[in-house]
Amino acid sequence: MIKINIIAVGKLKEKYLADACSEYLKRLRAYAKVEIIEINEYRAKDNPSASEIEIIKDKEGEMILSKVSSSAFVIPMCIEGTQLSSEELSKRIENIMLTSGEIDFIIGGSFGLSDKVKQRGNFRLSFGKITLPHQLMRVILLEQTYRAFSIINNSKYHK
Repeated sequence: MIKINIIAVGKLKEKYLADACSEYLKRLRAYAKVEIIEINEYRAKDNPSASEIEIIKDKEGEMILSKVSSSAFVIPMCIEGTQLSSEELSKRIENIMLTSGEIDFIIGGSFGLSDKVKQRGNFRLSFGKITLPHQLMRVILLEQTYRAFSIINNSKYHK
């Protein structure tokens, strides 16, 4: 059984997001061993400068990279990543499972990911050009990962 780590900056604050994550985690665990690894989010003052934002992304990035498994296939979630359909994502995951026993998905904080984290990635993934709150992104990633495994296993979830 493949191991999936979701390394995410910040904690879920809203109950409805935590409930949705719990539901998809429960479903996904039928197909994979899943762990959520939360990284502390650095706070910025109002209207931070570009250099202050880079410092925050670098600090968060160092903490993220300390949690990345050396043997994992690493997928940073970033807006400039490749957009895939649900079917294409399932095929990508299926292909990764042939060569790796572990996938690390990475969700950055409110300012995104550092360049070092993006460079460590084996494949950059985007769920579209829109900007989503990083906490909501966790729910969407879990749902799409569950959907991918449903497709791989010919489940009726994906219609």
